[in-house]
Amino acid sequence: MYYFGKENWRTLERGIEKEWLVTNGIGGYASSTIVNLNTRKYHGLLVAAHNPPGFRVLHLTKLDERFQAGSCTYNLAANDNRSGFAEYGFIHLQQVSVEPLPTFTYSFGDITLVKTIFMAYGRNTTVIHYQARNGAEPAVLTLVPLVNCRGHHYITTQGEINFTQQLKEGGVSIKGREEIPPLLLSSSSGGYIPGDSWYAGMAYAAERERGENPYEDHYIPGRFEIPFAPGESKTFTVVASTEDIDNLDGEELLAAERRHLQGLARQAGYDDHLARRLVRAADAFIVERRSTGKKTVIAGYPWFADWGRDAMIALPGLALVTKRFDDAREVLLTFAKHRRRGLLPNAFFDGAREPVYNAVDASLWFVHAVYKYLNYTKDLDFVREQLYPVVKDIVHWYMTGTDFNIGMDSDGLISAGSPDIQLTWMDAKVDQWVVTPRHGKAVEINALWYNSVCILNMLSSMVGESPAYPELPARIKDNFIKCFWNEENHYLNDVITPDGPEDGLRPNQLMAVSLPYTMLTQEMGRSVVQRVWQELYLTYGIRSLSPFDERYQGVYLGDRLRRDGAYHQGTAWSWLIGPFITAYRRVNNYSPESRVQARRFILPFRDQLRDHGVGYISEIFDADEPAMPRGCIAQAWGVAEVLRALVEDVLEIQPIEETSQYRKTDW
Repeated sequence: MYYFGKENWRTLERGIEKEWLVTNGIGGYASSTIVNLNTRKYHGLLVAAHNPPGFRVLHLTKLDERFQAGSCTYNLAANDNRSGFAEYGFIHLQQVSVEPLPTFTYSFGDITLVKTIFMAYGRNTTVIHYQARNGAEPAVLTLVPLVNCRGHHYITTQGEINFTQQLKEGGVSIKGREEIPPLLLSSSSGGYIPGDSWYAGMAYAAERERGENPYEDHYIPGRFEIPFAPGESKTFTVVASTEDIDNLDGEELLAAERRHLQGLARQAGYDDHLARRLVRAADAFIVERRSTGKKTVIAGYPWFADWGRDAMIALPGLALVTKRFDDAREVLLTFAKHRRRGLLPNAFFDGAREPVYNAVDASLWFVHAVYKYLNYTKDLDFVREQLYPVVKDIVHWYMTGTDFNIGMDSDGLISAGSPDIQLTWMDAKVDQWVVTPRHGKAVEINALWYNSVCILNMLSSMVGESPAYPELPARIKDNFIKCFWNEENHYLNDVITPDGPEDGLRPNQLMAVSLPYTMLTQEMGRSVVQRVWQELYLTYGIRSLSPFDERYQGVYLGDRLRRDGAYHQGTAWSWLIGPFITAYRRVNNYSPESRVQARRFILPFRDQLRDHGVGYISEIFDADEPAMPRGCIAQAWGVAEVLRALVEDVLEIQPIEETSQYRKTDW
């Protein structure tokens, strides 16, 4: 449980630093700051996924509370406004806890109000659960809904949407855009009084910082009023949904959500407190994809959809370490079903008929995920029937050549891309500017390629066939060392371009040490890890470029041009801590001393879970100290890789590798 007190919101600026997030298992979410002042266009109490996990629409922005007791009115609302008028209702906040459901305790006069927010799993439904104890005076609690009806990437201005409403028992149905289901609001106590007005000019500080439009208008359809007698206590719920809510009971939904979260912890079975917290965090990212009827992985909240690369990197931590093996199978099948010419989708985008395929590494990470799945489940039958043919297909296309100039060169190495397109995970592009050009032979792609060929040979033997390409690994290995090993710097070049090697110190070389099959000697691996530790390690992640490089950008701030210019030019990434810790333990022979140090690498994340997105791992951090969290407040591969490294490399809880007899390493 994460507790926060008044020291966390002594100023407005401090109060908006931390954000809460709850999700519903189909791509929908609710989120705001811990003082319930919205700072993003993505903040809201109900962002519904109408075509899971996509077509996400903001329906209910806020529910502002005002408590009138006798002659005193206590305004609990917290809002910033274009006009400069701000509401500071958070001064009445006594405590906020996230366990992981966000709970807010307000204390004013002789009155206490406790509010808990959660979503019903599998439904586009948010429940706001209230427990209120009135003081000595008769009182009325007024709840004012701020409503919208737009895609969560956009902004609404007054008059843009013609809202209509229809009274229903206990509440109201509010219709916005014709093609979007109405918002249904109901309260289990009090009554609804219709109105018709707008809240003009809500200001979003985070959008202003990102160079986006920071102002928005929201519709106010009316209000709920809940009366209180002197000394009366009430427990009641407000339900916001785009589905039928006639038979929904808020108390039952709360109990069900708590059972769901407790069940995840029991299923994973870890006693370690940090592991249990990360297991709960992992649940936010495993969601339904309606188009396949199976599970997929949301890359990050609040703005990312499901991305192939992110899903495959995150799968071991999200679904295998947590023992959600059925979900792991579904995620693998979701992306396998959509492969094209050996390529897995890079991303599914709203409104697009087909996914996009501009990723050279997603398919290779899929092969690695198959390997990890087999280690954890020993489910060779499923692998043989469903996944082995996909692995063979991927390797075949990479050998013979596929889209985006992806293919094996005569030296056995994989080359991909062109000056105009970026296919690796360092994929920032602004208009025609490829910020980090890495076309040619990238180090992590060829580490993944070697790993994939070795895994295919291993699987061939396990299913009773001859190794598919028995001679190829040795050729890849020899030429990889010749091309990538930088004898002068004692680390690996980042990419071999048509103009020669790019030798900037980047973290991608970690994959050549951390993946199951390595081409490096132990001495080489140790040197790589040491250089990364010296120049790239940054408490909550690994920098994407050395601070000594002239291209280095230490702060990720500003408009899109400035942000994307820093995205892979120094900015530290949380997910890279996983490969780093795995590589560190490996090159140190899993010694007791290396385990102690690995724990030191992990423990700071206990504090990170209390910052930015409470209960989650942030996407990125400024490369300069003090490593401010940036980007998504909750990132799938960040949570997944911290959890995987904690369990496998620190707690040393690993599956028994029946596949180890097929492993071929130098040390």
